[in-house]
Amino acid sequence: MPKLHRATSIPRTRIASDRAESALLEEYTALVRLAYLTLPDAFTRHRRVLLAHTAVQRALPGRRPAAVPAPRAPEDAADAAGDPGDAGDALRVRVLGAALSAGHRPPGWPGALPPPRALTPRLPVVWGLRLFPRSGGAEELALVRALAGASAPARAAFVLRHVDGADDGRAAALLAAAGVAEPRDAVRESAALDAVAGPAAEALLRSQEFDACSVQTRPTDLLRRARRTRAAALAVGAAAVVAALTLLAPGSAPPQEATGGAPATAASRYGDLARAGRDTWADTSRVDFTAWPARGDRDDDRALLDRALAAWAEPSDSVRVQRTQDTPADAPPRAPQLLFAGDVDGRAVVLLTDGERLARYTEPAGDGAAALALARVDDADVTTAAAVVLARSHGSARYLTAPWVTEATTRDLLRPDTPGRPLGVSDDGVTDDVPVAPTDGCARRPVLQLRSSPRIVENHSFLLADLGGLSPVHLTYTPPPGHGTPPPRQPREATGGPALVAWAHTACRLTAWRGGGVRAVNAWDFAEQPLPKDGGQGVWSCVRAATWRGPGDVALLLRTPGSAAAAPARLVGEARHTAACSRFGQHVVADTRWKSPDGHWYLLAAGSRAVTRIEASGAVRESHKGRTLAVRAPEHGTVRVTARLDTGERLTEVAPEHR
Repeated sequence: MPKLHRATSIPRTRIASDRAESALLEEYTALVRLAYLTLPDAFTRHRRVLLAHTAVQRALPGRRPAAVPAPRAPEDAADAAGDPGDAGDALRVRVLGAALSAGHRPPGWPGALPPPRALTPRLPVVWGLRLFPRSGGAEELALVRALAGASAPARAAFVLRHVDGADDGRAAALLAAAGVAEPRDAVRESAALDAVAGPAAEALLRSQEFDACSVQTRPTDLLRRARRTRAAALAVGAAAVVAALTLLAPGSAPPQEATGGAPATAASRYGDLARAGRDTWADTSRVDFTAWPARGDRDDDRALLDRALAAWAEPSDSVRVQRTQDTPADAPPRAPQLLFAGDVDGRAVVLLTDGERLARYTEPAGDGAAALALARVDDADVTTAAAVVLARSHGSARYLTAPWVTEATTRDLLRPDTPGRPLGVSDDGVTDDVPVAPTDGCARRPVLQLRSSPRIVENHSFLLADLGGLSPVHLTYTPPPGHGTPPPRQPREATGGPALVAWAHTACRLTAWRGGGVRAVNAWDFAEQPLPKDGGQGVWSCVRAATWRGPGDVALLLRTPGSAAAAPARLVGEARHTAACSRFGQHVVADTRWKSPDGHWYLLAAGSRAVTRIEASGAVRESHKGRTLAVRAPEHGTVRVTARLDTGERLTEVAPEHR
């Protein structure tokens, strides 16, 4: 909750109602967008849509000129404030004030209940329908996640700067008038979002993803509504019967309380398991495992669920516990959420999450030890929370897919021209058997290709690879500079032709990261280079495996013409626990020795987009302006390659292979 000033400390001015009404009608969509993006991210999209319209409609003053907070600048930017009587700015201040205070909870307010302002019924009110903006694409989704991690004042400042055209001083002035205690800090925080949106920030914010005036409608859960109606009727009837029996038998003894000698179940430590609603995933901006509903034919098997909880809370010696690197093995801090409970391939499987970790409990139908597997998932999203391995056996695996997955296929990365094969999925989201890549050799590299519901992202399919963990690894691709429209600002889904070709030469590298707690692997083709003596076109790639715990490993590869479609690319360098080839290590240079068709040896080197010069020393001494270097060199001898960036900074190669 943002820290707000007391209202009495804010200067006020008077705005005529006719001017305010004209401004509101003219800027209604923009004001609703501002409120929608400022409202607490914990609210569902449906609730934020209604609260946004409520905030804007209640911003209109009455018939008489109304006193409203004046958008005066904070003390360190007094000269940035504009006309305090501007009706549009006055409305923005009122809308911001309402949106920023919507999440306020009075002292002692129950944490399980929404804030009182969100519970107060105010027009507009919708019954029986859920409203939410239409889904955008992958870039909109990335911005949604970035906004979710920012404070409400920072989100408001981001919209004011990029949609309403306010400079930093003006944005700070409006926030200060709305009661934000540290408006300058909010503006500075909003600047960090620019790195995600880039120059397309205004276009993204004006897209359908953030337009709370152009919404889709869906019915609420009709079956649940009917069940609640019947349950309410039964409860009323039961209460009447109990009341009547009580009156007829006034001397009867009260029921005995449970004795303290009864053994406590594992669930009593936490209370009942948490369960998400069936359609929660379609009405939240946190699209991860916490949005999964409970599924499986044993989701009400109390004995099985108690054993699973006990194994996580205090595993006995008979339970085999496995966990990925740096995953805490301690008990969940609160009641876990149930994701699945059912029988899979002759074993009972229970899948739980505490919001930070996944826990999979399995036990055989007959004799045999139970097992508990734990894995970190604290930054999961629509792709990395799209599937979980329920069981592995005889060279295959079965997955539980997310409720937002509408289509599932399998394909072999080593055969980029072969289309995916449809994969059967049960009503509960359990897949048919999927082949698992062999641990020795590289004869095949099967992966899942899933498609998200358009209620989440339009036309969004993605690849997942099983590397031995609970959740499969998200595979992405970044094309070389100058390829793609618009130019890439971040990794893309690896489902297009160039991405599949790149991954065909890269897939065999995945074995090196098996069982390492990897979250995602991105193949970045950072440079292309014409090879000497008509050797064709070489492609330099940096493949980065990012782990759930943060650090990442990289492998630098070179693809040369003439190799088979699935021939592994040549490894020219690698490093562990590095920021290279990530958003925090955006520059890279690599080199290798290469033999031309006429039998001569060359030193090849290439750098990423910001490289302006490459220099070699040692067995080869050469300096060349540009992003690539190709020079005759001896077959052996140590060479040190460095690069100059357009900033003047010197860049060294990543753990080179000295030839």
